[in-house]
Amino acid sequence: MRVALGVSYRGGGYNGWQSQPDGRTVQDALEKGLSAFAAQPIRTICAGRTDTGVHGINQVIHFDTDVEREPFSWVRGSNRYLPPDIAIQWCRFPGDGFHARNSARGRRYAYLLLESAVRPAIESGQCGWIFRPLDQGALEAAAERLIGEHDFSSFRSSECQAASPVKTLREIKVQRRGVYWRFEFEASAFLHHMVRNLMGCLLAVGTGSRSPDWVSEVLAARDRKVAAPTFSPDGLYFLGPTYDAELDIPRHVAALDWLP
Repeated sequence: MRVALGVSYRGGGYNGWQSQPDGRTVQDALEKGLSAFAAQPIRTICAGRTDTGVHGINQVIHFDTDVEREPFSWVRGSNRYLPPDIAIQWCRFPGDGFHARNSARGRRYAYLLLESAVRPAIESGQCGWIFRPLDQGALEAAAERLIGEHDFSSFRSSECQAASPVKTLREIKVQRRGVYWRFEFEASAFLHHMVRNLMGCLLAVGTGSRSPDWVSEVLAARDRKVAAPTFSPDGLYFLGPTYDAELDIPRHVAALDWLP
């Protein structure tokens, strides 16, 4: 039986998502808890791997097992064996044809940013920080130049293993709530460090260091060296993948309402 789960986690205490020999990853902690609950080894596949310090709101995973449990049992029972910064949100049985990564039609990220003269304290590790004022009009003008299907090589890390740098960026939303900014990105898929590299360039424009047209020049250059530095992972949240409606995979979890 194929089981799909939605998982929320804080990424600050882990070395990214993907399993590593030291066992200090989200996948390692999750599989340890699931295996304890199921009383058999569980190996998972996720919709999108996150880096060190990056948080997950509605990460989707799947695995195959012959253990039969009700959906609420997979959620509440497995959570008993997970650390406090990882929690399963929902469970579905989508059928053997479902694949957490390959069935996804797109992926969504949000970046939470504090604009303040003083660095974050209460929200340390949960948001990025900038002390220079930002111009929303300039940010939105720069974002518009990134929408569509492009070669995003200028926003790709040297460690990226994607077969192609060509992706379709469907939407960038820029919202301000008090001293907090929320940037939302939706694309067919993302390259390694792509959102953090996009953030670096958007903020260069938002602070007035660069013009919106500069973003078009960076995009056309297809060269990581001409772009802004990679921005901090602290405020980056993987909101989750999107799937065809008939799969009945939840898009909303409680933590989405927690984000400013």
